[in-house]
Amino acid sequence: MASHLIQGRRVDMPVEIRDATACTAMYLVRADAARAVLAYSDIDVTEVLPGKALCVLGFVRYNEGDLGSYNEFGVGFMVRPPDAARPPARSMLAGLKDIRLHGAGAFVHWLPVDQGFTLEAGRTIWGFPKELAEIDLRLSSPYKRCVLRKDGRLVIDLLIRPGMPVPAAPAPMEAYTHLDHGTRRVPWTIRPHGVRARPGGALIRLGNHPIAKELSELGLPKRALLTATISHARMTFQAARPFTSP
Repeated sequence: MASHLIQGRRVDMPVEIRDATACTAMYLVRADAARAVLAYSDIDVTEVLPGKALCVLGFVRYNEGDLGSYNEFGVGFMVRPPDAARPPARSMLAGLKDIRLHGAGAFVHWLPVDQGFTLEAGRTIWGFPKELAEIDLRLSSPYKRCVLRKDGRLVIDLLIRPGMPVPAAPAPMEAYTHLDHGTRRVPWTIRPHGVRARPGGALIRLGNHPIAKELSELGLPKRALLTATISHARMTFQAARPFTSP
């Protein structure tokens, strides 16, 4: 069994999260603006509609797991697998055809956390772009809220209104990261319970931090395409695999 030594503590693979609460908001943004944000990587966004990419904002409370308890916020984009064939010509159905043929993954662009152990583990084991930040999660009320500050400056205040219960099943996924000039592929699985979803359902207030400016250049705040909340989730993270462009 592979393992890593993080701050004097052994972390065995795969890493198990035994209980987490998660909230996400998905936005259609201009594909060219998303490509500008991800210019440092060698990964292209998926155009889910002609000229449109999918940006995902989310916050998670990890209640129990191999990396301890902590809060996390994430900015990600739906992307094409790096080894996929050339994207199809633009049409209203091209994005759906591309996803059906080649699949899609989530590129993790920014991943602030509020604890040092998970920061070091995330960067060392998977190459996740974790940074320390102040993350105030308010999950006990009907509306779920995250207030995120970095270096004493407000980045985002995100409020999510849970929708109707929807069925959910365990889902294998792939995340992509790019840290220290290397791209990695991270297979992971989520087993969600208590899922609610709805169109719209999010309110955003942006601050004056550079990340807030980056989000504004994507066109936020705007109406969310879809929001979802998960009251309890179990997750399994496998070892990262380096990816080399062909």
